[in-house]
Amino acid sequence: MASSKRRFWLGFDLGGTKMMAAVLDKDFKILASARAKTRGREGSGEVLKRIQAAVEAAIKQAKLTPRDVAGIGVGSPGPLDLDHGIVLHAPNLGWRNVHLKDALEKKFKCPAVVANDVDAGTYGEYRFGAGRKARCVVGVFPGTGIGGACIYEGRIIRGKTQSAMEIGHIQVQADGRLCGCGRRGCLETVASRLAIAAEVASAVHRGEAPIMRDLAGTDLAAIKSRTLARAIRAGDKTVEAIVRNAARQLGTAVAGVVNLLAPDVVILGGGLVQAMPTIMLEEVRAAVHRRAMKDFLPALKIVKAKLGDNATVIGAAALAADRGKAS
Repeated sequence: MASSKRRFWLGFDLGGTKMMAAVLDKDFKILASARAKTRGREGSGEVLKRIQAAVEAAIKQAKLTPRDVAGIGVGSPGPLDLDHGIVLHAPNLGWRNVHLKDALEKKFKCPAVVANDVDAGTYGEYRFGAGRKARCVVGVFPGTGIGGACIYEGRIIRGKTQSAMEIGHIQVQADGRLCGCGRRGCLETVASRLAIAAEVASAVHRGEAPIMRDLAGTDLAAIKSRTLARAIRAGDKTVEAIVRNAARQLGTAVAGVVNLLAPDVVILGGGLVQAMPTIMLEEVRAAVHRRAMKDFLPALKIVKAKLGDNATVIGAAALAADRGKAS
C-alpha cells in the first residue's frame, strides 16, 4: 500500500474526551495537526467518522494529500489486539471489538499501526523526550483514565497479542467503587480525573469548595484538569486536598511498579500532570519514597513528560515508521 515516494507520517491520539491527528516529517517534527471531541457515547461508527475527518483535516492543513502519507500510527485506549489493530475494550469510550486498523487502511490506503495510547506516549518520550537513553522507562499518564507503559531496552513490554501495563486497573480497594472495566476498587476509581471530579462535585454540593462552585458547579464534564488547577490557585483547600490524596494513591501504585521493574525513569504525563505538575510530582515522589524498596531509589528519577500533548502522536508516528522499516 505504501509507496517509497511517501515521506510523511501520521500520528493519532485517541483519548476518552478528545482526539488529535498530526502530520510529521521524516525527523518526526510536527507539520500540522487537527483536534476534535471524541464523544464516545455516540458509538464507534460516529467516532470512526470523526477520526477519519481529523486525519483528513491534518493532511490538508499540512498541504499534502493522503498519497504523501507513508503510514498511520494510532495511540488508543486498550486493551488491544496489537497484531490485528482491534480495540478489544475501551471502557472510557464504550468500545468493544472495533477494527480500527482495517478502517484506517481501507480509507487512506496506507499501513496503519494501532498501539496503546500510553505505550505510544511513553515511546515518544523514550525516543524524543524525558526518557532518552534510559534502559527502563515507565510511563504513567493520569487523565480521563490512568494508563501505564514500560519501554525496556528500547522495546514496549506487551502481552502475546495484547497491550500490557494497565496500571489504572490495579486493584487498590478490595470493595471500592465500580470501575468502567467492570471490577471494583481499581486505581482509576480513586486517582483519575473523573474520580477526582466526582469527589470535588460532592464537595461543591456540601458547600466545601466555593471557588469550584463558581467555576464549574457540580458538572463533572466542566471539572477539568485546568479547572481544578485554577480553583487550587484561587485558594480552594478542599479541592487541593482531594487532588493531593489522589496523587498519593497514584504514587502508591507507582511504588509497586518500581518494586517490580526497577526503572531508571518514571515519566508522569497526561492532563492532570500538565495542569498541576508541582502537586502531582510532589505527592507521587513522596509516596514512592515511602513505599518502594530503598535499594531501587538512588537510581530512580520521577519526572514530568517533556512532549506534553504531542507525546502520543509523536510516539505513534515513530511506531508506524518502525513497523514500516521492519516490513
